[in-house]
Amino acid sequence: MAGRYLKRKIDDYLSAWKSDPERKPLIVKGARQVGKTESILHFAEKAYGNVIYINFVEEPKYKLITEDGYKTEDIIRNISRMDPSRHFAAGDTLLFFDELQEYPEIAASLKFFRIDGRFDVICSGSLLGIHYRRIESNSVGYKTDYSMFSLDFEEFLWAKGYDGEDTEEMLRHMETQTPFNESAMKTYGNLFLDYCILGGMPAVVREYIERGTFEGTLDIQRQLLADYREDVRKYADGMNQARILNVFEQIPVQLAKDNKKFQISKVAKGARFKDYRGCIEWLKDAGVIHVCYCLNYPELPLRGNYDDSRYKLYFFDSGLFVAMMDEEAQEDLRANRNLGVYKGALYENIVGEALVKSGYGLYYYKREDSTLEEDFFLRTKDFLVPVEVKATRGTSKSLRTLIESGKYPDIVCGIKLTAGNIGFSNGIYTFPYFCTFLLREYIRRAKPGFKREEI
Repeated sequence: MAGRYLKRKIDDYLSAWKSDPERKPLIVKGARQVGKTESILHFAEKAYGNVIYINFVEEPKYKLITEDGYKTEDIIRNISRMDPSRHFAAGDTLLFFDELQEYPEIAASLKFFRIDGRFDVICSGSLLGIHYRRIESNSVGYKTDYSMFSLDFEEFLWAKGYDGEDTEEMLRHMETQTPFNESAMKTYGNLFLDYCILGGMPAVVREYIERGTFEGTLDIQRQLLADYREDVRKYADGMNQARILNVFEQIPVQLAKDNKKFQISKVAKGARFKDYRGCIEWLKDAGVIHVCYCLNYPELPLRGNYDDSRYKLYFFDSGLFVAMMDEEAQEDLRANRNLGVYKGALYENIVGEALVKSGYGLYYYKREDSTLEEDFFLRTKDFLVPVEVKATRGTSKSLRTLIESGKYPDIVCGIKLTAGNIGFSNGIYTFPYFCTFLLREYIRRAKPGFKREEI
């Protein structure tokens, strides 16, 4: 494990999972190199006397451990035969099957490990969405899933030496509608812009923390992008790999335009939606992109209330999005901290990414017969909260229309994210971009403006 360990949110989840007497085998999903293996091993080495680590990419011979069947005793016996030094102590042993995408069949053993109960099991891998139907059918009811992403802004702050007190302080400002002082705005604003440029891939963040500069980070990002392109060539069986890569390369180009809706017709000459639909699904299942669907109408429920042929595509990590910008834009951003033509695109991408990492699905709305358009929507049990991402200062006409017109009964207030400070006016709560990662907890605690008479 290179460099110091970066504290992650999965750490607390794994500890809680271990302390649950009814725990099931765990499958940790996520895009490649977001830190899954590192975090699981970090936890395992502290929590268990024996860790049986099997990586199906590095040691494909272990695919033979199921040749006698999927029962616990058969698998344990075959592992022991291949490596007699492995020690299995009931109640104090974790089996960690890594790179599950190389051998999804191992998921059929999870039922037997769960019934047997002597050993804990964690599986992990990239591109699991692509194989997930096979994994699900082999283990349904006998496993728990956890989705892991690259670092969010809070985890980035931890890496920089900040702690939970700072997060609580930010939340208090949001709940009490108290603006940040000039020093806090500058500090958090600069840290957030660094995070936008770097993204949250652990290798990139660690390089930045250890060097104290951006030196070397772009090289790591470009290598990660090369690895993702290689994954397409390696794992996109039976699909048009060139089309998948075309979609991948087009995302930053199309996000930089005023109309950020992803247009298949711009990907290649004569390209049609039906030919490319599977490509977008593949990238989504691989964890590389987030799809933001256009709502048919801004009302609850959200599921089933969207047009799956109208969508925006965002990168799962803003730093990789930045690394795909053209050279001039990159230089301007890194040297002058100027986002240029990509300003709206980058902020939209970072907000979409933060919402997914908080557990939200992504939806936007654009009325075809008017200028009414909203970037994102959050939902509570009873209400729909539109979220507007403002790259420049200006009015929020669409947000005001949704709140005030009376045509949208599920909407009683809205949230605007800007480079400015905290504020409230006409049912619109304004927060700095750097507060985006706290929106879910803020809404849970504050239940903002959910009585019309308060607006």
